[in-house]
Amino acid sequence: MTFAGMLECRAQMTLHDCMAYAVSNSTKMRIQEADSHDARLARRTSLLTLLTPQISATSSAYSTFGRNIDPQTNTYFNKTTFYNNYDASANIYLFNGFEAVNNYRISRTGVLIAGSQEKQTEADICLAVMQAYYNVLYYKRLAEVQEEQVAAAEQALAKARKQEEIGQKGHADVVQMEAELADRQYDRINTLNEYEQQKLTLADLMFWPADEELVLAEFGAAGSDEGPALLGDSEESVVEFALLNNPAVKIADWKAQNAKLEFNTAKGQLLPSLRLYAGWNTSYYTYVGQQTLPSFWNQLRGNSGEYVQLSLSIPIWSRLSGQANVSRKRNAYKRATAELDQKRREVETEVRKAIQDRDGSAAAWMQAQRKAEVQTEAYHLNLKKLEQGLISPLEFQTANNNYLRAQADEMSSQFKYLIKQAVVKYYNGVDYLDQ
Repeated sequence: MTFAGMLECRAQMTLHDCMAYAVSNSTKMRIQEADSHDARLARRTSLLTLLTPQISATSSAYSTFGRNIDPQTNTYFNKTTFYNNYDASANIYLFNGFEAVNNYRISRTGVLIAGSQEKQTEADICLAVMQAYYNVLYYKRLAEVQEEQVAAAEQALAKARKQEEIGQKGHADVVQMEAELADRQYDRINTLNEYEQQKLTLADLMFWPADEELVLAEFGAAGSDEGPALLGDSEESVVEFALLNNPAVKIADWKAQNAKLEFNTAKGQLLPSLRLYAGWNTSYYTYVGQQTLPSFWNQLRGNSGEYVQLSLSIPIWSRLSGQANVSRKRNAYKRATAELDQKRREVETEVRKAIQDRDGSAAAWMQAQRKAEVQTEAYHLNLKKLEQGLISPLEFQTANNNYLRAQADEMSSQFKYLIKQAVVKYYNGVDYLDQ
C-alpha cells in the first residue's frame, strides 16, 4: 500500500480547524475560564461591599430554671421562664482608609487580567498546535518524496538485474543498487514512524479522541507553496503595538496597578475607621404554666426597640504589624513595576527576533526553492545516467542524497517561515485563529 493509501477517507482538518478544536477542548482553557468566573464573582462582591450595607438577622429561644430576674418587675424569682428574642441589624463602613474603593478597583482590574490570561492561554495553545501541525506535514511530505525514491530504486534494480543477465552490468553493481534500495526503504520507514509520532503529539495537544483517526487537509491549495509574501510593516510599529496591546504586557501592567492599590490600602489601614450601625430588636417571654402575660404579638410590638450607633476605631498599637504590612506592600509594588519593565523588554526582544526570523526564513525559503529545483533536475538526469550505465551507483547515491536534502530543506524552511510569519502577525494584533 502506498503512503497516500494509508490515510483513511475521513473529515480533513485544516490548521484553523485544529487550533479551534484544541482551544475548545483544552483543559487549560477550562481552568482559565473558571479563573475568569472567579474574577467576575470577586468584582461583584467588592462592588456590593462598597455600595451596600451588611445586613443580618438573628433569633434565639431558651428557657431558664431556678433563680432568675423577672422581666416584668426586674426582681428575683424562682420560676421556669421561656425567652424568645429577635434582632435585625445593618452596618456599613463610612470610612476605612479607602479599602473598599481600592478593593473594587483591584477586582475590576482582576477581571481584565483574567480575560487577558485567557487570550494568552489561547495563543499559547494555537502556537503549539501550529508547530505540531507543520511537523506532521513535514514528515508526511518527506515520506512521499522517499516513496518516490523507493519506487525509482526498485525500477532501477529490476532493470539492473536484467542487464546483469545479458552481461551489461556486473554483480557488484546490482548488489550496490540493492543496498541503495534498502537504504531508501529504511529511511522511509523511519520517516513514517516519526510521522505517526508527530500525529500523536498533535492529537494530544488537540485533545483529539484516541479512538478516532486524525486526518489533515492537503496543504498548499491556497498558494502557500508559491513563495514568501513579506508584510509591509516596520519593526518599530510592530514593537510599539505589541508593547501597548500584547496580553503579557497588559497583565504585567495591571498587576503593577493592583500592587499600587494594595500599597495604598495598607497605608489607609493605619488611619482611623468609622462604621455606622443600625438595628431593631424585640423579645417575648412567658412563665411555664402561666397564661396571664400579654400575647406573643402584643409582646413583640411592646418590647421592640431600635438603635443607631457610630463606631470610631483608632489603631494605636498592633505590634507594628500595620507598618510591616505597608513595607511588604511597598516591596510588592516595586517588584511588580520591575516585572512590568522586564516583561516589556522581553516582549520587545521577542518581537524583534520574530521579525528577523521571519525575514531570514523567507530568504532561506526562496533559496531552498531554487536549490530544490536544481537538485530535482539533477536527480532525474542522474537517474537516467544510472539506467544507461553512465555513472556508478555510488555517484548516483551522492546525487540522490543531495536531492533528498534539498527537498527536506525546502519543506523545513517553508514551514519555519509560515510559523514566524504567524507570530509576527500575532504581535501585530491578529490572533492566530483569525489568520
